[in-house]
Formats: sequence, C-alpha cells, structure tokens
Amino acid sequence: MHKSKLTPRTLAAIFAATLSAFHPTAASAQAPRSSPGEIQRIRSDQWHLNYLKTPDAHRVTQGRGVTVAVPDTGVQPHPDVFRNLLKGTDIIAGGDGDGQLDRNSHGTGMAGLIAAHGQGGELGALGIAPEAHILPIRDTPSDGEGDPDDLAAGIDFAVRNGADVICISSVGGAGILLHRSIRAALAADVVVVASAGNRPHDSAVGYPASEDGVVAVGGIDRDGNRAAISVTGPEIDVVAPAVDIYSTSLDGKYRKGTGTSDATAIVAGAAALIRSKYPYLPAREVAHRLTATAIDKGPPGRDDEYGYGVIDLVAALTADVPPLGFESVSAPAGADPSTAAGGQQGDDDSGATARGLATLGVILAAGVGWAVVARRRRRGDDPPPRISR
Repeated sequence: MHKSKLTPRTLAAIFAATLSAFHPTAASAQAPRSSPGEIQRIRSDQWHLNYLKTPDAHRVTQGRGVTVAVPDTGVQPHPDVFRNLLKGTDIIAGGDGDGQLDRNSHGTGMAGLIAAHGQGGELGALGIAPEAHILPIRDTPSDGEGDPDDLAAGIDFAVRNGADVICISSVGGAGILLHRSIRAALAADVVVVASAGNRPHDSAVGYPASEDGVVAVGGIDRDGNRAAISVTGPEIDVVAPAVDIYSTSLDGKYRKGTGTSDATAIVAGAAALIRSKYPYLPAREVAHRLTATAIDKGPPGRDDEYGYGVIDLVAALTADVPPLGFESVSAPAGADPSTAAGGQQGDDDSGATARGLATLGVILAAGVGWAVVARRRRRGDDPPPRISR
C-alpha cells in the first residue's frame, strides 16, 4: 500500500536476510454447511457483522489496498475468499509451496473472517474487510500444534512480502527467533494482532499477545459480556465477538467457532479497514485508534477482562482521535486529522521516506539488542504455538 521505495517494509527487508519468522493462528469446531440453503443463510448466521455495525463501516471502506498475512494451517481457496487470496508460502513440509493447502480448516476460517467477499448479494460469508488481500502462510500442521520457530519464519515472510497486518490466532512460548521476528515486524510498521488465549488450557495471556506493541485480543459473547473461554490479564487491549462465529471452512463449506482466535481475526480485519482509510498512519497509531475508540466495558477505563473495550468499527474509521507518537505530531496542511506526519494522498514519496527513515533508526537500535539476545539459548520449557479451539 506504500508505493515509495523507502517504505518501512522496504527498509525492513534490508535486514530480513538475517531473520526468518512465521506463525499459526487459532479457531474451533467445524460444521459442514454446503447446501444452497446454507449458502443463503450463512450471512444471517454471522451475528457479529450486525453487532459491530459492519455494513456502516463498509460505507467508509472495505479494506482495499491492504494485505493481511495469516500464519496458520494454510488457507484453502474457498468460493467466498478466493478472489482475495494471494500466493503465500508453506513453512512446514507437505504443502504445495503457496500456503493454499489446509487440512484443518482453522486458517481458512480466519481468512474468511478477515476478508471473505461472499458470492454476490447476500450469499456466502462476509469478512470485516472484504476487499483486503490475504497472504496465506502454512506454518501449523493439521493437528494444530505448531513450532515457534516456524511461526517466526512465517512472520518474517509476511514482512518481506509487504503485509500491512499480521493476524496470529495462536498462543505459545516466546522463543528467541519468534521474539526477534515479532519485534522486527513492529519495527517495520506492521500491525500485529494476536489472540490472548482460551480457558481452560490457558490461564494467562499468551505469547505473542503479551508482547508490548502487539494488539492483544480477548473475546465477548452475544450479549457483549466477556466470553467464558477468554483469558484475562493486564495485557488485553481490546475484545471482539468470540462465540458462535461462522466463517469459511474446507471444500466450500462453513464452520462455527468459539475462541479468541475468531475475535483476533475480526480485529485484524478492523485493522485492515483502518490501514485502508488512513494509509499513512503508523502501525502504533492504528492500534491506538482501535483502543481509543473502543466501547468501554466493565469498570470505567481499561480493565483486565475487556482491555479498553469492544472494538467500534465505525468510530475507528471516523472519529477524530488525537495522535500519539513523534511520527504524528505535525501532519501536513490539508491532511486528514488522523493522517500521519509527512504523509497525505498524493505525497507518497516524502511521507513514506520520513516514516522509512524513522523506522530504519528503530530497526538499527533494536538490532543491537537482538544480537545480544540471540546468544542465549531458547528456553527448553517454552510451549509450542497452538491454535485455540
């Protein structure tokens, strides 16, 4: 989406030769739904669309020009998603090399929640950002038990290949390579969204959701209350629907999932909408826009169950949100109130160059720390990434 040669992602690619990252995402049970009647009904089954006022958000933007990477079990070319599906990669053996093999359905489900375009009219599933592109990364085997180094390799692939958002619907241990790849993605101005984890298997917010700078996502039920399955903790940033979430599955069918994986894919779609509407907004400002416009739940202010609250798609796209960070303190004359400094429509080179140079400094500084950390051996007790069911 950034056309200048000096975009943050271009600059990050200079350093990507020494990195290699990639990781899986999470979801739940599959329910075969392939009859014509079911194809007609799936849209009404997607209760989260109306709950989040998605039709109103789509009048503002549908995510065009944004790429969302999905490191997961792969993404099958479902009829509701295939037009938005790019050629990705297989990190693990047994695939065809482009990430479009899925024997589990989890990755296909996450992709549908983010960017399903349906089959015309009200037929088929609809994603939060139906004009965004999906970059599929198969880093998790069909049993859902991934490896943190494979996730790291997937994340690095996403950064090298221009991802604007990375959706990680899985939790696991913070291995050295994975930690380095997450930090590199954030330094490269990529929005990283990750699931907090599911009870009873998880008792606290897992990695990489617990990493500073990553948007940590919890879940709510149909009544807007914290979903029983969603873990709590001080790292939670926002929550989104996570119970009885319908999306795409294998062989043109549909699935119903419950878990913070589904909520994470929904928030990743929201981030894609913001990046489409405000293409010059730095990643941390995109995260800020999600939290600043969230609908407060629980005790006033941020809390461990809901974070800053339930995402509000329309407000995230339209509210006048005061910026944070040095990159946004002085937007150019005529720019949108939420446009980052140095960038507005028609000023690709100067805006992207300013962001790129700032990001380059961050990467260089971070690289010194990574060189020290890399000398440490990965902890043997770090659990592998696991898709949340």
